[in-house]
Amino acid sequence: MIYADEEITLEWEPSTIPWLKLFTVEPYREMSDLPEPLRRRIFELLTVIEEEMRDYFHPHKINLASFGNYCPHVHWHIMARYENDSHFPEPMWGERRREGNLELPDFTAFERILRSRLSTLR
Repeated sequence: MIYADEEITLEWEPSTIPWLKLFTVEPYREMSDLPEPLRRRIFELLTVIEEEMRDYFHPHKINLASFGNYCPHVHWHIMARYENDSHFPEPMWGERRREGNLELPDFTAFERILRSRLSTLR
């Protein structure tokens, strides 16, 4: 767990790329079910996470996804993608195209940076 409060949780997805998942604590089914302040907050958090991932990991692209077909609970995937990652340009849950050969900075240091930034938003 990277961050949690009464409305959201943020956790790592085990992967070869930087991949975070942002969940609402309450099991809302769709974004349109969220109270407006929480919906705005989620978009603010997604923006901050994206900015911090870009600054720290220097990816080729950030992928944001919200499906929920297997888990009908509002959540977002935030992934730093690289042209030489194992699945690029396919989605990470798609077909593996190669062995990923990434040299990434320390995830633990990124967690500290992100926690610090998120703590200023409340």
